[in-house]
Amino acid sequence: MRELSARLRYGHELCYNTKVASACESDTPLRTKENMTKTLVYAPTADGLSLPVVDVTHSAFAVSISAAELDAMSAQFLIESRQRGEATPQMMEAFGRSVLGRALMAASGTYLAGLSTYLFKLGAENLGDDAHPIDRAIAASFPGICTRIRLQDMARLLADGVLARTATHPSRRLLFINIAGGVAADSWNALIHLQRECGATLSTMEIDILVLDREAAGPDFGAGAVTSLRAPGQPLHGLAVSFRHAYYDWTKTESLATEMSGMDAEGIICAISSEGGLFEYGSDAEILANLEELNAATPPTAFVVGSVTREGEVQRSTMREGGLSLRPRTLAEFESLAQESGWELEHVLERPFSYNVRMRKQ
Repeated sequence: MRELSARLRYGHELCYNTKVASACESDTPLRTKENMTKTLVYAPTADGLSLPVVDVTHSAFAVSISAAELDAMSAQFLIESRQRGEATPQMMEAFGRSVLGRALMAASGTYLAGLSTYLFKLGAENLGDDAHPIDRAIAASFPGICTRIRLQDMARLLADGVLARTATHPSRRLLFINIAGGVAADSWNALIHLQRECGATLSTMEIDILVLDREAAGPDFGAGAVTSLRAPGQPLHGLAVSFRHAYYDWTKTESLATEMSGMDAEGIICAISSEGGLFEYGSDAEILANLEELNAATPPTAFVVGSVTREGEVQRSTMREGGLSLRPRTLAEFESLAQESGWELEHVLERPFSYNVRMRKQ
């Protein structure tokens, strides 16, 4: 009973704001707005649901927030964090009825599963007409918005990394390696950017997405999403894209060498990423071991993109009540790990909850 109470309090702690509080008082479904500019693309989940496929260039998913607005939202989030009291029985019961509430409670003391994390990236208006009001409120919360911004950052950092390397290194193959990738939305969104910006070059390349993850549900959906995006009239139509999932536990890097065999060949651009994964939850030793293995097994043009849990009051406010097992770091601490493993920071985007980074080989 004590454990259940802690998990319920964690959902309250992470996503509380005035919208969440009001949503707990209502069971009336909220209607979504129709997107009048372009029809959404959908893909199936293993349990028979059909979810929208996030395209960060689509008006239904794009988040446009200035740095000043983000700072103001961050300050308000901290004010509300300090002011909130105990979760009421009504709020606790409402969290248990909502999909995202249950996912947050299940993640207390561990990590948020890939498919659950993906639901945050849909945004409140794309959850479906039958979504619980508290699901919409959680998705619209400050942490929910920052999760969507993180995906946009990852996709842009990946795409720009590929563009810089294709400009100087003629390549026949583009390989995305996604560690703890879940649905690998950053990989397919990077491809959407690249298709819009250098489609002629991309159409001549063999493109592979390799997702290294302990769970299959996220990658299964990701494979379906890429298939949907490759349909006629869709953003990735005409591209030769393969999508493969391999079981991977980042605490056992010996299997990484097997999966990476032959990936250091010339003519391959290797875009490695871990959004909300290794650099957020991994220990120093685990991060070092993985980065060293990736350095040894990939060509000189390889680069790494990832989100790093940021040390600071905003992040700490979400971790006080037995929350996710994140490992906050300063940027200097992470940069030291990167350099020790043979990588250096190439680009950094500072966000309230994370540093979103791109690294190149030293």
